[in-house]
Amino acid sequence: MEAFKISLDNIGRRFNREWIFKAVNYTFEHNESYAILGPNGSGKSTLLQVLSGSLTPSEGNLSYVLDGSSLPVEDVYKHLVIAAPYLELIEEFTLREIIDFHFKFKGYRDDLNSKSVNELLSLNASNKPLKYFSSGMKQRVKLALAFCSDTPVLLLDEPTANLDQQGIDWYLSLIDHFSKNRLVIICSNQLHEYQFCKHQLSVLDYKL
Repeated sequence: MEAFKISLDNIGRRFNREWIFKAVNYTFEHNESYAILGPNGSGKSTLLQVLSGSLTPSEGNLSYVLDGSSLPVEDVYKHLVIAAPYLELIEEFTLREIIDFHFKFKGYRDDLNSKSVNELLSLNASNKPLKYFSSGMKQRVKLALAFCSDTPVLLLDEPTANLDQQGIDWYLSLIDHFSKNRLVIICSNQLHEYQFCKHQLSVLDYKL
């Protein structure tokens, strides 16, 4: 797996005149796990979107290093995958179709394939359109696609949203099997989602 590092130098982000966070100086290292913590509405998801390159910081410098070489922000998406409640699936697709579509853009991790990802989900609904899935089933699909992608960076936002206890246990099994040798960043305020993380970063520490 490629070694990936994200460095934040005095990063801040604001909406209109309100600063969501300011003066963030931090480095996220390969093969480490990080929890971005804070109450609802504190800016966790905004920071994650800045890290992913989908939001531009209002101030400061953000840099990416892949195997020791600087990586331009427009190429970052190739090396990361994200699962979040606010990211929508294509609901007209069946489960089989969404798996095949996703992995046209990402490689499979650990010699997985469409069949094994389907089996990992255990939903018995490969030909069922996603619009008929429950919110918990959709969350399982998002997580499976993310964990099974061959990317050095794994970003998760509220990963067990809409999951019951069985789903939470399933998520923890994915962490055990598919988080090794990656840079893992989780936005959460639920201990069971991030208790394995070695490092913690509170958004509240970067408020004005």
